[in-house]
Amino acid sequence: METIHSPKHALRASKTELHGGELVTPFECPERVAYVLKAIESARLGEVSPPDDMGDRIIREIHDAGYLDFLDSAWREWEAAGCKGEAIATVWPSRSMPSTKVPDFIEGKLGYYCLASETSISAGTAEAAYAAAQVALTGAERLAKGARGVFSLCRPPGHHASRDQFGGYCFLNNAALAAQHLRKSGCERVVVLDVDFHHGNGTQQIFYHRDDVMFLSLHGDPLAAFPHFLGYADEHGEGRGEGFTHNYPLPQGTPYERWCEAFEDARKHIVSYGADALVVSLGVDTFEKDPISFFRLSSEDYSDMGGRIAGMGLPSLFVFEGGYAIDEIGVNAVNVLTGFEARA
Repeated sequence: METIHSPKHALRASKTELHGGELVTPFECPERVAYVLKAIESARLGEVSPPDDMGDRIIREIHDAGYLDFLDSAWREWEAAGCKGEAIATVWPSRSMPSTKVPDFIEGKLGYYCLASETSISAGTAEAAYAAAQVALTGAERLAKGARGVFSLCRPPGHHASRDQFGGYCFLNNAALAAQHLRKSGCERVVVLDVDFHHGNGTQQIFYHRDDVMFLSLHGDPLAAFPHFLGYADEHGEGRGEGFTHNYPLPQGTPYERWCEAFEDARKHIVSYGADALVVSLGVDTFEKDPISFFRLSSEDYSDMGGRIAGMGLPSLFVFEGGYAIDEIGVNAVNVLTGFEARA
């Protein structure tokens, strides 16, 4: 299986994350990719290729123009304001202040475009996010040209980024971009299957009113897990999108056997949908040792997961999302990919 990867991911190297009331070293760090690349080499998975620069046409179809302008300018505006640390949102248009006006000052802009304050913006963030988008788009292009399986090793991740908000370590929604590119390339129906521990709120929001992209997510119950305010079982889509969103919130301590029960129900929806291609938001933070999650999957389970995904018989693009137990992140991600290849 070919892997698409850009070294520009390392430009996203923030030093601060708000966690448990403290500023800590971010869980989402450049070392994550190094561990995955090492595992790819060890498993002899296949060629590692740089992305093509496919421009911003698809990015602008998925994301709001004002939001994209904000991402491009946020760090410069933060520095120009004389702020010394990394850019962290401190105020929001809350339920009691539902303003639709975008402030001029960077403090207000950050709050307007931010959904969660654990994610800071630092030098290089926008460039790294653009590179990750190209990694996803290039993978989608490979699929459109006939590949059966491709791995887009994206960083920063993307599934929490909505049309006009960042957070959860995400800035541009890589999986949504890939799905949109596949649609534009001739696929009539595309499925996005999110297996990250955290609900892909951004992907759901982007496709919630569409019937040409089905979104399914298996994740920690948002009553107890980030992002808390989306990802419940009664969210099914609206308008043309009614019936094309399926959520599987799962409780603390979920073992692989219970996860598979949810997967099998999701698989039935995917098969009946008659999709032309599958985009997998591949997070491996469902791992039993992950520091910010609460499922109980083992490294061996990921091989079986990959085989189950292959069993649906769809051209599949794996877009890298979360996973923060550094010692095992590479093994777990590659186990999914080799499990897929063994049955594809």
